[in-house]
Amino acid sequence: MSNPFIKKLSRFVVLGDEEVGALEHLSRNPRDFKGGHDLILEGAKPEYVFLLMEGWAYRYKHLKDGSRQILAYLLPGDLCDIHVFLLDEMDNSIGLLCDSKVVMIPAGEVLSVMDQFPKIERALWWATLVDEGTLREWLLNVGQRNAYQKLSHLFCELAVRMKAAGLVDDDGSFSLPVTQIELADTTGLTSVHVNRTLKRLRDEKMITIGSRRLHILDPERLAEVAGFSQEYLHVEGEPVEMKLRTRLGKVG
Repeated sequence: MSNPFIKKLSRFVVLGDEEVGALEHLSRNPRDFKGGHDLILEGAKPEYVFLLMEGWAYRYKHLKDGSRQILAYLLPGDLCDIHVFLLDEMDNSIGLLCDSKVVMIPAGEVLSVMDQFPKIERALWWATLVDEGTLREWLLNVGQRNAYQKLSHLFCELAVRMKAAGLVDDDGSFSLPVTQIELADTTGLTSVHVNRTLKRLRDEKMITIGSRRLHILDPERLAEVAGFSQEYLHVEGEPVEMKLRTRLGKVG
């Protein structure tokens, strides 16, 4: 399955030919954007839902003093907020970390597909719940874990998400177009502290990192350091809808 959007939503529901066709139509005509480009800025009026087909995007906010907090990384197959067009203006900015392909979907078209295809609506609802679970883990990461755990947890999460998108090589390495400054803005650390922590992870032979790629050498140990469990990402096993039906059937 080459379409990352369909691949992602298939984790939540069993899609039929009509749903697949609708999603193919929805994700048609991706546009090329250069890394460093902002898709939309805080305060702007949202008119489109952005669908990332290739590359990396990130959600962020700035304080008045210029400091920045990165709130999420968006990978191929991710929508940049399915309900964003309900806002009068954006409460965060969305930028691109590298050259990317992005579909700009008019709000009305998204609503039409959701009205016509209840399975797609449910899949998008579940995808939003996963995003919320991920945000809770990021809040815990920034607020309670130490630097060693913060970066370990972030790398574990990214590895799982990239693998689910089919973007991890056989050796366990994947693209990581993120600078140490951006890692600092993600974890609430200084760039110096990030540098020291990356050195520790390398020295302990858990990762190698460089040339915009991350190679996790010891995923089990890295997960142990982080206290990482991938359950909140819902990437393994049968679609979530099937699991729910099984559970409700057992309850009944």
